[in-house]
Amino acid sequence: MTEQDKKKFKTVPAMDMDDYKQKIREHRLKILKRTLVTALIVFVIIAGLFLFLALRHYEDFDVNSTVERSDTAATIFEEFQGNILKYSNDGALYTDTYNERIWNQTYEMAKPTIDMCEDYLAIYDKKGTQIYIMTSQGLVSNIETTMTIEQVSIAAQGTVAVLMGDQSNSYLVVYDKNGKELVNGAIYGEDGGYPIAIALSNDAIKLAVSMLDINDGNVKTTIAFYNFGSVGENEIDRIVSANSFSDMVIPQLDFVSDDRMVAYGDSEIAIFEGTQKPKLTQEIPLTGEAKSIFNNNKYVGVVYSNNDENLTHHVAVYDMHGFTVMEKDFSQEYTEIGFLSNNEVCILNDHSCDIYTVRGIYKFHYDFDEELYKVISGGTGLNYTIILENSTEKVRLK
Repeated sequence: MTEQDKKKFKTVPAMDMDDYKQKIREHRLKILKRTLVTALIVFVIIAGLFLFLALRHYEDFDVNSTVERSDTAATIFEEFQGNILKYSNDGALYTDTYNERIWNQTYEMAKPTIDMCEDYLAIYDKKGTQIYIMTSQGLVSNIETTMTIEQVSIAAQGTVAVLMGDQSNSYLVVYDKNGKELVNGAIYGEDGGYPIAIALSNDAIKLAVSMLDINDGNVKTTIAFYNFGSVGENEIDRIVSANSFSDMVIPQLDFVSDDRMVAYGDSEIAIFEGTQKPKLTQEIPLTGEAKSIFNNNKYVGVVYSNNDENLTHHVAVYDMHGFTVMEKDFSQEYTEIGFLSNNEVCILNDHSCDIYTVRGIYKFHYDFDEELYKVISGGTGLNYTIILENSTEKVRLK
């Protein structure tokens, strides 16, 4: 190596190892801070957008599709398994949201009434003798009863409990989905009481019966639970539990799951729970006279009259543990109020629609030129199917 080449090399002092490690730590800390700041900014943007959408009020929409329809004035519309059920005195028609027919069932009924549980539907003639058991695929069976039908309650596998009666007695018959009789017998309460409502559990194991007793001017309702499984075999008349409510009429019962039943009285809502022997777990007192009561499997809503002449109605929504999750005053006169499949509260009259979230956010209002029949949630926060007098529209709020 020449003398000239040797001059190109320089001696570099060794770096202190502690300084080296400190610089690495500082560099990593800078990267971490930068990452955290970026993540925080993204989180704030997403949270702000979510909050904006959650609190936003809409008064218009884009129409994604329109299908012309022609239905009689007596037709009733209901949502069933995400599609549209239309029924009247002379038959039922089940269509998708584009009005394409899935099935059609003809019948003749004076007062067609329905009950639904998961994929099964019972269409029956109240005060008549006909029951049609349907699924989303079509007819399963047709049952002809021997006495006048008061109420039908259907379970998730198509089993139906039928409350029937003549001028002096009430009878209960349980049929499987094919019309085979499983249980039958007269049903009566103590001191001459009589049944006014029934509810069959989703699994068809338990049956709740509301019995009204009126003696010497005193009113009492007893809710009795029958168990058709092995647990009920060891009990008298298969009654596994019962609760009495003085000075109260309970005209409506509803199993919202296999193990939870809700009773709607004129002064309180009672919730029962239990896999085999349901027990009273919650009592929700009504704070006034209820104008309307509506429910799904998560919530119960009650509409009361309001003293405010500008806000004439008050709606309260309770969860199944008895907690109040929403209270709201509103002024719209309504013909229908209920929960959509996304748990929003929908208030309708002939030409107007108001929608509130279950937390009380006033989400949507619109006045329609055509008569309004039904609003169905489209599965996302902004999509809906709107059934009008002459058309069905799939819309997106904007």
